[in-house]
Amino acid sequence: MSTISPVTGEVSDSKVAAIFDSEHTARRVAQQLQAERGFKASQVKVVTRHDRQPGRKLEPENRGILRTLIIAHYKLGLAGLAIGAVLFGVLYAASVPAVINSPWFAGGLIIGYGGVFGLMVGGLVTLRPDHDPYLFKVREALAEGRAAVVVHAFDAAERDRASEALSSASGETIRTL
Repeated sequence: MSTISPVTGEVSDSKVAAIFDSEHTARRVAQQLQAERGFKASQVKVVTRHDRQPGRKLEPENRGILRTLIIAHYKLGLAGLAIGAVLFGVLYAASVPAVINSPWFAGGLIIGYGGVFGLMVGGLVTLRPDHDPYLFKVREALAEGRAAVVVHAFDAAERDRASEALSSASGETIRTL
């Protein structure tokens, strides 16, 4: 069921976490997710203040950031170049004077800027700004002595199913995109 994201190169782009006051409650909920909702043990993690490296449970794909950096920049940079080429073609076909009078310069500029914007979007994807609130909330809860259940969803349907299940078990849930 798990597939690699075409943009980030990660198996699990989406994460859902719920904060619980006790480790016992968190472990019980994690077992229920596996037994009743069909999540694999590798997808459901309980994170406690006693974990030496909680980051490995929160973001388990250790090759993830480098792989995401390379794949996102490569694919989105190429997409930006393609969009720039299409835009140049449209402007040339529309007989825009600046493009018609200097096609090589205009083409290089438009296609080049398309590539640069694609690379910038690749950088944004690599930063994963949607993960910051998730990471901060879980780390804050761990500092307070609480525990968290984290589900690494393989697709949007799993993410929604996990979010619904964790919301019904705890009022404090957070998810990534």
